[in-house]
Amino acid sequence: MEIATVRRTLNHTLTELKRAIDRYAVAVAADLYALAWQQAAGAPPSETREQRAQLQDFKRILGSRRWQEEERRQAAAAPPKAVPPQPKQTVAAPRVRPDVARAGDSAVVRPPRRRITPSAAPRRSSAPPQAPIPAPAPAPAPVVKSRPSHRNDPALLETGQLWEIATILRPLLEQTARAGSTTTWPQIHKRLPGLPRLHADDRCVLLWLVDEDGRKEEPLLSALVTVGDRQMHPRFPAVAEQLGWRCPAGSRQHTAWSYEVLKVHQHWRHRH
Repeated sequence: MEIATVRRTLNHTLTELKRAIDRYAVAVAADLYALAWQQAAGAPPSETREQRAQLQDFKRILGSRRWQEEERRQAAAAPPKAVPPQPKQTVAAPRVRPDVARAGDSAVVRPPRRRITPSAAPRRSSAPPQAPIPAPAPAPAPVVKSRPSHRNDPALLETGQLWEIATILRPLLEQTARAGSTTTWPQIHKRLPGLPRLHADDRCVLLWLVDEDGRKEEPLLSALVTVGDRQMHPRFPAVAEQLGWRCPAGSRQHTAWSYEVLKVHQHWRHRH
């Protein structure tokens, strides 16, 4: 979708969202707010700064105490949903086993069963009987292997949610840069209590979005997210490479990262 189309559609959604907020249409406003972030994800962050700023203003309204009280009032006043009558239980015919059955996270594809039908009575013939032609052996059922997943890994977030979080995360990293400091993901979670647990891949996407939202030739704010005792995050080179960052020839990667952090601090020192 073209950027102009995305912005036009997003502006229309924001207009409808403001009308819903003015009418205190709680359910409609919640749906439009989520839809707006999905639409904003259809264009680079640098192309939707104004619209995302409006969404941040709307978020403060939707999270206000007055709005939450109205949400509870409307939920209590809503008529109870009618429970559809349960159909009478009947003895169902035995089900045929499906061709594809799931075992854990892997899909095992079973070959369709051959239907065995009784053969017709052989006709009498004067020709000598011929040996039966053996049926070809069925091909082994292919097994689709899936990448093992860890139970403790959080689920990946939707694109609209990532855009929303990145819009909140960038001002926090700008404050960190003005203070001449660095931060870690545990510290970010403390400063943003509402931030959900993030998959490692989502963290990389968030840092990419934060710097994609910046001006050209700006140093990378993602360099400020470190591990341990102010050590370079192991995923920073991959994120930075997607943004056009290259380690200077003849320089060590850690040295180039340290210089990027210094440039970030100098760039944001006197900016407000």
